[in-house]
Amino acid sequence: MQKTYYDPADLKKFGDIADFEPKLAEKFFGWYNEVFKEGELTAREKSLIALAVSHAIQCPYCIDAYTSDSLQRGVTESQMMEAVHVAGAIRGGASLVHGVQMMNKVKKQSM
Repeated sequence: MQKTYYDPADLKKFGDIADFEPKLAEKFFGWYNEVFKEGELTAREKSLIALAVSHAIQCPYCIDAYTSDSLQRGVTESQMMEAVHVAGAIRGGASLVHGVQMMNKVKKQSM
C-alpha cells in the first residue's frame, strides 16, 4: 500500500494536539463541541454543512469524519452529493467573481 501525506489513521490522533499546547487545545475543543451542539440548527444540519465546508477547504480528514457523521445522522448519499455541489458552486463562484477585479484593472489600464 502506498503511503500518502494524509494518513487516515491521523484523524484519530486529533486530540493529540493538546500534547504541545494543552490550554489552547482545551479552549478549541470546548468551542468546537459547543458549536456542534443542537441549537437553531440540528446536529444533522450542522454535519451536512461541515461536510460541504470540508470539500470547499479540501480537508481530507474533515471529509472522512463528516461523511461518516452525516451517514450516522441519516443523511442520504444524494443529499451529501448535493451539499458537495453547493460547496463547489460557491467555491467556483468565488473564483469567478474575483474576475471583476481583473476586468476593472484591464479597463483602467486600457484608458
